[in-house]
Amino acid sequence: MAKEHQRKENNPHLLTTKEKGAGHKNPRHALFTFITTFLLLAGLAVLIVWLIYRPHKPRFTVVGAAVYDLNTTSPPFISTSMQFTIFTRNPNTRVSIMYDKLTAYVSYRNQAITPPLLLPPLYQEKKSTVVMSPVLVGAGVPVSVEVSDGLVRDEAYGVVALRVVLLGRLRWKAGGIKTGRYGVYVKCDIVVGLKKGFVGPVPLLGSPQCKVDI
Repeated sequence: MAKEHQRKENNPHLLTTKEKGAGHKNPRHALFTFITTFLLLAGLAVLIVWLIYRPHKPRFTVVGAAVYDLNTTSPPFISTSMQFTIFTRNPNTRVSIMYDKLTAYVSYRNQAITPPLLLPPLYQEKKSTVVMSPVLVGAGVPVSVEVSDGLVRDEAYGVVALRVVLLGRLRWKAGGIKTGRYGVYVKCDIVVGLKKGFVGPVPLLGSPQCKVDI
């Protein structure tokens, strides 16, 4: 041991393998540290951007309805022609909304009574409200006997509960950044005052804000 120590003192370049490795960092460790730091910084940047531009769901409200046809026929069928005035509100101050595809239909007692209607593409600016007035028509839509009988009773009573449904895909846009497409499901439960044979605008007896799922 004494001789080996003396050789190292006389020749400082003579080092053991363990001593040589001690003075140098492992390249894999350095790469791992760099990647970890980069991912943490990138994640922090994304979080900050999300907190600043965090998009809120749009809001939908049915504010008007008109019924031009709502009748039952055998075996049973339902024929429908209705128009709804729907407000859609973008509550975001920094983010606009792009609806790439949007369809609408009407259901009664959880059964569709109109086929889906494809609506035009819609671009909604920040803090803006857009009015839609789709006419939803169904000619001889087959329904169950319970649904047909229920409509007869409701029209005789003068109160009919309906559901307006909108389905589609949307994207949020902040500056030049666009998100991926998200599915949107809008469910508007309304109650209208309607007697059999009446044609035209009908009063909304209940029209809470629609439920929106993204």
